[in-house]
Amino acid sequence: MTAFTDSVRSVDAELLQHLQSWQGRTDTVADQIATAPVAGASATLDRDDPAPCSGDLLPPLWHWLYFLPHAPQSELGPDGHPRRGGFLPPVPLPRRMWAGGRMHWEADNPLRLGDAVRRVSRIESVIHKSGRSGDLVFVLVRHEVHNTSGLALVEEHDIVYRAAAQPGDPVPPPVAAETGAAWQRQIVPDDVLLFRYSALTFNGHRIHYDRRYVTEVEGYPGLIVHGPLIATLLVDLLRRQQPGARLKTFSFKAIRPTFDLHPFTLNGEPSADGRQVRLWAHDHEGWLTMQATAELA
Repeated sequence: MTAFTDSVRSVDAELLQHLQSWQGRTDTVADQIATAPVAGASATLDRDDPAPCSGDLLPPLWHWLYFLPHAPQSELGPDGHPRRGGFLPPVPLPRRMWAGGRMHWEADNPLRLGDAVRRVSRIESVIHKSGRSGDLVFVLVRHEVHNTSGLALVEEHDIVYRAAAQPGDPVPPPVAAETGAAWQRQIVPDDVLLFRYSALTFNGHRIHYDRRYVTEVEGYPGLIVHGPLIATLLVDLLRRQQPGARLKTFSFKAIRPTFDLHPFTLNGEPSADGRQVRLWAHDHEGWLTMQATAELA
């Protein structure tokens, strides 16, 4: 019998069947779009925004500041995340990453500060794949965010689980990032920035602040810059270039981890008609780390 709670490097049919029993599970969380997280995010992103007020539009992707998991300290796992087996399936592969996502905003019902909101989440799929460095499990979660006027935002959230790194594991070849973008901004991802974003999102995952854990246990060379932070910074680049722009859709995919050891660069390239913007990030060596597309309303 498979020990579902133990860390493993491979996923057999029995374990996969157990994990797929989570498909269709739902979870509902209520919250309010308060002003304090918005003020904190503005400071963290080094924006010169006016003080947030009730009724202001919530910037795109800043809904990630709400609906936060508040697991008791005694219920956290060794990686700082809530222990597995609640709403999310208890995938025993130890390395957990936010791989990407897709969002669609309802144009006639934007989220505003002060809104009472409700998020309904559903496990859409649990898929197993075998990679060159071991087994992978992909979990797709669909979120629907409602305010008092109805549906405001639909988000699909991709989570990937991987086995712990082992000496000799093959490393995926890097992809060179496109050069010569119309918009560029360099970011220095120091540990204070990572701490502040972790605090804003109540994210206890130790890969973002515990250097000893991330290097000695998970085998990375440095602290990992949050995928959602990079995605938020990419949208922030668009907002700095086109302050009045409203997003209709946004999709992003993490390509390669970004570490706090070196600066990284945000890039943006609007389409000829101005309706879409391609966005991407690359590291100090020019390797692509995230790619995204924003469609403007």
